[in-house]
Amino acid sequence: MRFLYQFFFNLAGWKISGDVPRDTNKYLIIAAPHSSNWDFMLGISVRNIMRFKSNFLGKKELFRFPLGWLFRSLGGYPVDRGKNSNVVDQVVNFYNTEKEFVIALAPEGTRKNVDRWKTGFYHIAVKANVPIVMVGLDWASKTVIFREAFYPNGDFTEDAKVITEFYSKVKGRFRAVAPIT
Repeated sequence: MRFLYQFFFNLAGWKISGDVPRDTNKYLIIAAPHSSNWDFMLGISVRNIMRFKSNFLGKKELFRFPLGWLFRSLGGYPVDRGKNSNVVDQVVNFYNTEKEFVIALAPEGTRKNVDRWKTGFYHIAVKANVPIVMVGLDWASKTVIFREAFYPNGDFTEDAKVITEFYSKVKGRFRAVAPIT
């Protein structure tokens, strides 16, 4: 299967820069910007080409019949995004109970244009004490860019500057990265 992912990835002219941490089995990936349905397929391809396991969150509605089985087999975890559900604590619990756990999130929370990112990813990383791996989906250069693991210090304002700097040059398929704050 890896061969097929690699073949179509190369055929489309994409390349990968950087790598995931290979010395830890728990980290959080943020991939941005998420401006196209193709971003999901791009992520699944990269994960298979680079041979690392990761999971993703999806609204619980995606996990219903007829495609629920597919999303689960690809590593999906359904979440209830309702007012009374605490997604951050749900995901922190996954980190605390699993021996190995990597989750990839789109910090905008949607493909639509947003005024700013949701900050749940940051709170998950801080509460679970795991590093953040920033991944830029740069459609302008057709490069998936991995930054080395970043350990947030708990000061969101300070850490947001580092994250903003990384994504400042990344262009999505239909738009640039939304502001973090």
